[in-house]
Amino acid sequence: MDADFITGLILRLPVILFSLTVHEFMHAWAAWKCGDDTARLAGRMTLNPLAHLDPIGTICLLIGPIGWAKPVPVDRGNFSYETARRDDILVSGAGIAANFAMGVACALVLRLAGGAILNIAQVGPIVYEMLFLGSLINFGLAVFNLLPIPPLDGSHILRNLLPLNLAIRFAAIQRYGAIALLAFVLGNRYLSSALGFSLLGYPIFTLIRVFAGPDVL
Repeated sequence: MDADFITGLILRLPVILFSLTVHEFMHAWAAWKCGDDTARLAGRMTLNPLAHLDPIGTICLLIGPIGWAKPVPVDRGNFSYETARRDDILVSGAGIAANFAMGVACALVLRLAGGAILNIAQVGPIVYEMLFLGSLINFGLAVFNLLPIPPLDGSHILRNLLPLNLAIRFAAIQRYGAIALLAFVLGNRYLSSALGFSLLGYPIFTLIRVFAGPDVL
């Protein structure tokens, strides 16, 4: 491993730990607010990263384009019957919303750092790089988790938005979610290498350009 790789790893690690931790904390907090304290009782409603991290998922995110944390346990039977589908959407979307908000915050500071209020020399290249990574990783987690592929958060959101008969059919194919997700990741990798187009990269970098400005990339 060369010095640039090690430096990049050191810069990415705190951003990844914080981003994944907030994502999972928000799932637990939203579930608690909706009436399910399963995650809280399991010690998952915390900002301690050790409570949330999956070792393999963290390593994958450090060295590759995707990764994951330990899923937060949610007992949807504890939600009110009248609002169960809405509550499931809120819990599933809470982590995505948190990552999107952090991505926007980092990107807006990047925009300031490239303008008249701040400049790169004032904030320092390391801080600037970490802000960029904060924007990239958080937008990446938000976009990736929005995919309607089980077991990602987007699949829970889609299932609860569908009419009940279609939701039941959609839930029945969840057993094939891992295969579908692997196929998507491999297909996206092929598109990126063969055609220079990434189904994930395009929305992620578009968001960075929108909030941080076109000159940041």
